[in-house]
Amino acid sequence: MKNRKGFTLIELLIVVVIIGILAAIAIPKFANTKEKAVVASMKSDLRNLVTAQEGFFSDNQDYAGGTGATQTNGVGGAGKVAFSPSQGNAVTVNYTNAAGWSATVVNPAVTSAANDKCGIFVGDPATYSAGAGLAATDVEGAPKCY
Repeated sequence: MKNRKGFTLIELLIVVVIIGILAAIAIPKFANTKEKAVVASMKSDLRNLVTAQEGFFSDNQDYAGGTGATQTNGVGGAGKVAFSPSQGNAVTVNYTNAAGWSATVVNPAVTSAANDKCGIFVGDPATYSAGAGLAATDVEGAPKCY
């Protein structure tokens, strides 16, 4: 009998099946991780918007009513704060008055109904939380996804 070196077809098929099983387990985990990263970028955008709004308030003693590529000064919600959200995120600012505002952010890449929208508010929670879809018991200036 000849002394052959190498793997048999059965051994190779077993290895391929094991790799397939591991891939079937790992791929859903990675998809969930990507969605968590997008939700984290949504929350980060809201935190950055708070910083930009506070800088706007320092200049104008009022909050901005929207966002733009450059800052446009104005009062009564007429101004725009210089803010660009992350790729895929759509931010909506809801100006109420000089004492507060709220904002929401959505991203079509988020498919989970539990986290498909994030919101934040600054000011009286009873007044501003409704515009951001938050409860009156939520913390001012803290982003929350719902």
